[in-house]
Amino acid sequence: MPDADLVCTRRSLHAVAELVLAGPQHRATGDIRLRVSPGGFRTVSAPDLRVEGDHLVSVELRVAIDGGTARSLAAAVGHTAGEPAGVYGEGSGCGIDDELHLDRTAAGRIVAAYALGDEALRMIAPDQDPVLWPEHFDVGIRVGDANYGVSPGDGFLAEPYAYVGVDPVPDDPYWNAPFGRAQSMTDFTTAEQLATFFRDGTARFEAAARRIGL
Repeated sequence: MPDADLVCTRRSLHAVAELVLAGPQHRATGDIRLRVSPGGFRTVSAPDLRVEGDHLVSVELRVAIDGGTARSLAAAVGHTAGEPAGVYGEGSGCGIDDELHLDRTAAGRIVAAYALGDEALRMIAPDQDPVLWPEHFDVGIRVGDANYGVSPGDGFLAEPYAYVGVDPVPDDPYWNAPFGRAQSMTDFTTAEQLATFFRDGTARFEAAARRIGL
């Protein structure tokens, strides 16, 4: 059974990422990208906003997320809540007036998964900056024909997991997800281990592509 605290916390953090960070940033600059930062994640341009643990942080304020709403949090730091309008069709599923709830331990687990993922992604592609996307709330990159990243959990797997996304997905038991390969973040303790997972996915996909003549 999914961890209820983890699912609730993930949804709340996703709402803040989408409605409080990405939305105002998109309206100001046209950019929806976010990035992993110490203790959480942040905007890549104006306005300068970030999540650290269970708080929303601006240049001057720290505001507790738990018990607030996207509307109240954005207003507290001088902005208007709302998704990046017209950019994508899916998101957190939260409205700007839905009450948000965070479990500190669950938030820490999600943040730690992002940090490890960001470090490993930079190892396999030093010329790229991993992006935390507000749509699916995963941190990832694309290299060649494959997507690599870390999800905080979703409808496929309710806990943080690493993934290698490929198309077409080879007919091989290694590829255990509709989009490619997924593995729980509990299996990784170092960025080196996670980078090896990403590289292994690349090698297996390339080998499969050679076999079928792609």
